[in-house]
Amino acid sequence: MLRRHLLAAGAAGIAAPATLRAQAAWRPDRPVTVIVPWAAGGSTDQMARIVATELEEAFGQRFVVVNQPGASGSIGTRNAMQAAKDGYTWAAGAAVDLGCYKVLGLLDTALADWHLFFTVANVNTVAANPGSGYRDFGQLLQALQARRDIAVATAGQSSAGRNMMEAIRAAAPNVNYRNAPYDGGNPAVLAAVAGETPVVAQLLVEMAEMIRGRRLIPLAVQADTPITLQGFGEIPSIKRWLPNIPTPLNYFGIWAPKGVPDNVIAAMTQVWETRVKDSQRLKDYAAARAAVFGPLHGQAAFDAAWIMVRQTAWLYFDGGSARVSPDTVGIQRL
Repeated sequence: MLRRHLLAAGAAGIAAPATLRAQAAWRPDRPVTVIVPWAAGGSTDQMARIVATELEEAFGQRFVVVNQPGASGSIGTRNAMQAAKDGYTWAAGAAVDLGCYKVLGLLDTALADWHLFFTVANVNTVAANPGSGYRDFGQLLQALQARRDIAVATAGQSSAGRNMMEAIRAAAPNVNYRNAPYDGGNPAVLAAVAGETPVVAQLLVEMAEMIRGRRLIPLAVQADTPITLQGFGEIPSIKRWLPNIPTPLNYFGIWAPKGVPDNVIAAMTQVWETRVKDSQRLKDYAAARAAVFGPLHGQAAFDAAWIMVRQTAWLYFDGGSARVSPDTVGIQRL
């Protein structure tokens, strides 16, 4: 089922393809900024730098990735919102964050306020330091039910890892944990590798190399079925232990706020259809890290992300971390 559902700089003088020149009036005449609102090295940063390369080759202009972490991604996203709406500033990240900022009181924006361009969907994963004593998710689950102080590294309040832990808490009785927030997925993973925390919950793409190197033990993926990671093997589905836990796809990509000129969005759409949807770089990235290659844009992207936004917004509310009820900002329960 998971498989079904389914920019760092380059040479600035490359000529844009004839299809782009013919079909879209917009072509950037200076570098374009892509704000990654998380630390370097994490899932968003990895994805954005590959996309930047594709866009540089398509448009013949530099796409510069800038890391602006803080406040669960809302600082960098706010900067993209407040920039001139001329097509020269984009943001990157996970669509579920964009859709839940308002519920968390972090940023006054909604998923419908943005032009969405997705590349991959990532899988939430929980893993343990080899010295923690946890060898499968069942052992961790028992510990989470017996204790209240197990530190779990995540990338912050609205990160994939925190979302996964809250889903676990909602799906199982008496689960407690101590959230240990970091400025991005990569720092969170490295914290668990170093033993600062015994457990990390983040995206599989961020853990893949450490799992292959046997520096982390993957306990479970938040997916309907087990996931096979190249160079390691199969990681079990969390549904083995928690059959009713939701497993929505976590879409990542780039976006620009509504108000950007139509010809900018038309040009980006053209590139998504003629280049990104067949990008071998993104396909290789997804295959190596057990992500889902899923380039989407426009209404199709919104519809795909909306499922996880609805589930996660109410997870925040039920867990007590929401500032406002989701239904007051147009997010109904699934």
